[in-house]
Amino acid sequence: MKERLALEIKNLYGKEIENCTNEEIYYALLNASKALLDEKPVIEGEKKVYYISAEFLIGKLMSNNLINLGVYDEVAEFLASKGKSLAEVEEVEPEPSLGNGGLGRLAACFLDSIASLGLPGDGIGLNYHFGLFKQVFENKLQTAEKNEWIEKQSWLTKTDVTYDIAFGDRVVKSRLYDIDVVGYEQGKNKLHLFDIETIDESLVEDGISFDKEKIEKNLTLFLYPDDSDEAGNLLRIYQQYFMVASGARLILDEMKAKGQDLHKMNEYVTIQINDTHPTMVIPELIRILTKEEGFSTEEAVSVVSKTCAYTNHTILAEALEKWPLAYLEKVVPQLVPIIKDLDRRIKKAYPDPKVQIIDETNRVHMAHIDIHFGYSVNGVAAIHTEILKDTELNHFYKLYPNKFNNKTNGITFRRWLLSCNKELTALLQEKIGAGFKKDAAELEKLLAFKDDEATLDAIAAIKKGKKEALAAHIAKAEGVELDPNSVYDIQIKRLHEYKRQQMNALYIIHKYLEIKGGKKPATPISFIFGAKAAPAYVIAQDIIHLLLVLQEIVNNDPEVSPYMKVVMVENYNVSYAEKLIPACDISEQISLASKEASGTGNMKFMLNGAVTLGTSDGANVEIHGLVGDKNIYIFGEKSDTVIKHYEKADYVSKDFYEKSPVIKEAVDFIVSKQALAVGQKENLERLYNELLNKDWFMTLLDLEDYIKVKDQAFADYKDQAKWKRMSLVNIAKAGFFSSDRTIAEYNDDIWKLR
Repeated sequence: MKERLALEIKNLYGKEIENCTNEEIYYALLNASKALLDEKPVIEGEKKVYYISAEFLIGKLMSNNLINLGVYDEVAEFLASKGKSLAEVEEVEPEPSLGNGGLGRLAACFLDSIASLGLPGDGIGLNYHFGLFKQVFENKLQTAEKNEWIEKQSWLTKTDVTYDIAFGDRVVKSRLYDIDVVGYEQGKNKLHLFDIETIDESLVEDGISFDKEKIEKNLTLFLYPDDSDEAGNLLRIYQQYFMVASGARLILDEMKAKGQDLHKMNEYVTIQINDTHPTMVIPELIRILTKEEGFSTEEAVSVVSKTCAYTNHTILAEALEKWPLAYLEKVVPQLVPIIKDLDRRIKKAYPDPKVQIIDETNRVHMAHIDIHFGYSVNGVAAIHTEILKDTELNHFYKLYPNKFNNKTNGITFRRWLLSCNKELTALLQEKIGAGFKKDAAELEKLLAFKDDEATLDAIAAIKKGKKEALAAHIAKAEGVELDPNSVYDIQIKRLHEYKRQQMNALYIIHKYLEIKGGKKPATPISFIFGAKAAPAYVIAQDIIHLLLVLQEIVNNDPEVSPYMKVVMVENYNVSYAEKLIPACDISEQISLASKEASGTGNMKFMLNGAVTLGTSDGANVEIHGLVGDKNIYIFGEKSDTVIKHYEKADYVSKDFYEKSPVIKEAVDFIVSKQALAVGQKENLERLYNELLNKDWFMTLLDLEDYIKVKDQAFADYKDQAKWKRMSLVNIAKAGFFSSDRTIAEYNDDIWKLR
């Protein structure tokens, strides 16, 4: 690799490495790495999985690829010998804007693990030019700009594969772009990303606004375009069909190229449908097989139903897509007779309206198609799967008990440990050997050192170094000075009311008022947030505004700022996460119990030695079971209590507000003279009224317990001997949450690749 890189630099620039800029070295390293990737064998097998997802939040690829290719240390040492830093070179790489949050990051981790286990499996998605959006704060409000990332030289490879994709009112040409996905010490698979030949980036003028009706020009501009109007809804359907129609053709073409019998598709192919966005692949495959391949409808329905499997990521109604039939008739009229036929079959077999595909309001339930006409339905954490079986999808569970199974999510620890925390990786290798890099279960060997002061001190020193590095980055990027000796309390995830950033904000208000009243914390606290809110999600935007208001009030108060600081980082993404996660002391996982299907940030934090503060929700439940009561902070009502509140509709937030002086004081501060002096009246009053009169995700239900348990965590942090042991136990128990384990379970129970 050293020789390849030196030769690339000589050919490209005609000079020595010492005289090159970081940008020049990056592009030379990109070429050298792609050449090495080209030599890696494609992973082959009799049966292959295709993982179809609207999102693949892959992050920067250089570091991950060099690690998986086995040349990271060689390149880093070679550059260091020339006075250059690989870490600085990596900063040049733009982050691909192909995802939003946990759904997309999970898909990226899964592709890495599929390849690392030597399984044949490709991703299928869309090549978004501007992704979600670039977040910019102006006047303490989120504004959105296009997030440009595609360059002439990149990991993307343009292929010769094109398809004519017919909609009801037009035909467009799709073009396939590929990104190599190399496994750790393995061969490679592909991430297939479809783009449109007639895309026009100049269509985007102000911020992220564009003409949603010019489908031939806008189809792959943005992930999740604003769907607050009919044009936005239709555009999402155009996108979803474009993705699955292109993907279905690619799958069938690859089968034909291998000489495989389409009538036995399920013996050669599994299609994993990641959430409801790719659901139309089911009727589309049936359409192609019947219209173009001579199948009877019965044959097509049968083989497709044995080929497709569905992952459910949420019980939130907004994320379980239900499209008006009229919209589908406009965009994909060729699928409507098939969907109606599938609906007729279900209505004939099962009269219960709760399981039908087309409901009484003529809305098509996409998840119902997946469940009826797929062979597997999985949740993504133990508690989530039980909620699906017991309540949310209980009617389906009664019909198909054998289809339901759990696959607790995982993360690729090679990125979230080896790549973003090389210091901790080196210490672990010294203490327990290198086996954990391939088998994360070996992290448990670290428990042998839980009473070894030298090891505990070494882990703490690494954490301190990461906190100092993060403080330096935040000072430069955000203009906020953090104290590395403070507790770093971090909440980074999509901004959504169910994730309850608003509850964390109310705690900050409570703590601010305590300090003003003379009660100082034993250790200073740094509250750190990162989150994007969907542009059409008004209350989420208001929560961001409140956090930025608190940032200004707290940080500029000389009486308070020595004891606490607040910072909301701008344009949170994977690259920022790689700096935040290794520096975290307390991991905020405070979603309302029953609402977070799994979470994966919680796993990344514990792997890097943070202690979880959370509800009994999602994978927090499994983290709790692994680390034990003494190494986690759990608060709040349990999921069964929450579900009963929803069933009875008996939760009234104002009752909690009126009964508790602590809650009342914190909520009232949102519209206090002090807050209104630096914030926008409209945003603050709207959020205040939402908490007082609706509070759909029960913030005030758990607030007092949250304050109590969080105060205990901060008090415990002062006992550093105790905290260091808690940190070590979390690292040692994180191995279960490897996505390698998750993918092995998918393969054993669902895909059955040979």
